[in-house]
Amino acid sequence: MKGKWPIALEAAAIWTPEGRETVAAMVAAGRITAEEGEGLGLTAVPVADVPAPDMAVRAAERALEAAGRGARDIGLVAHGWLYHQGHDFWSPAHYIADRIGARTAFPVGVQQLSNAGAAAIGIAVDKLAADARLTAALVTTADRFCPPGFDRWAADYGVVYGDAGTAVLLRRYDPARSRAALLLRSLTFVTAAEYESMYRGRDAFSPAPLWHGGRVDVRRPKKAYLEMRGGIAQFSESARECVRSVLLQALAEAGVEPQDPRIRCVALPRLSDGVLEMMYLPVLDGLVSGGVLRERENSGHLGAGDMLANLAHISANSELHPGDFAVVIGGGGGFTWSCAVVEAVQSPASF
Repeated sequence: MKGKWPIALEAAAIWTPEGRETVAAMVAAGRITAEEGEGLGLTAVPVADVPAPDMAVRAAERALEAAGRGARDIGLVAHGWLYHQGHDFWSPAHYIADRIGARTAFPVGVQQLSNAGAAAIGIAVDKLAADARLTAALVTTADRFCPPGFDRWAADYGVVYGDAGTAVLLRRYDPARSRAALLLRSLTFVTAAEYESMYRGRDAFSPAPLWHGGRVDVRRPKKAYLEMRGGIAQFSESARECVRSVLLQALAEAGVEPQDPRIRCVALPRLSDGVLEMMYLPVLDGLVSGGVLRERENSGHLGAGDMLANLAHISANSELHPGDFAVVIGGGGGFTWSCAVVEAVQSPASF
């Protein structure tokens, strides 16, 4: 849709619990090997004792406070997640809207595995562009990967899952009134749906959650898929092509050349070195300027929240000057990859 850019990213926030599980403790307990621990690029992951939607509420409250905005003019609440939200037959998006005071907003839930946060931003952007009555949209994510249904250290290959809530507040951009420090210049998606079976393997369709073994085990269907398809090489090649495509599409839509020196960083999903080397890092090498940002050491993979968490990190900690760009890449099983380009703008506080 032409004419929708830019979108003002007025605030981005992350809320993480105080609890931690460390790599050192897991190695000492025999949960993972020392070699596995080294490849994760982690020190610790956050572990929550509160429900996932409450973490989203806390992140949303931080975003609203940072933007100096209330919740009444929020017209859309889009909530993304990967894992169980605390009830089996229920809408967490409505819960979040109610708790933050956006009770007349349109709440929508987005479930696209690890890409759900990026997909929720995409829905919000398109809604802001299409509906002139909508002035602001809130996007949240939250996941809590807790026993007995989920073992964050053993559920997947090359991924350790951390608990957190994230939020971004988006508005249609008005240069005269915007409070945004960042502008969202583009957001693109590329899908290779033939790889949905990687998360299904040989398992039959089940009549209820956690039917196969009583807990989430991503390794079992992935192993079966690789046995059926003869290894990882084909997927890895296809994944790199998709990452390259989504990156170049996002840069083109933002009007930025890949080697533009104003690109200060490229933020990647919060995954292990092995996964990043398989599908992301080889694509970036020599293609795009800017340093690689791997903000995972004390978070691990935040389920649906990696893109929003990276936006929050860039907003709070980066050294972007007005006119500089950051690129944020995401992806999720299925598979869909995403890429956002944001530009730093002059903040009203600096006038």
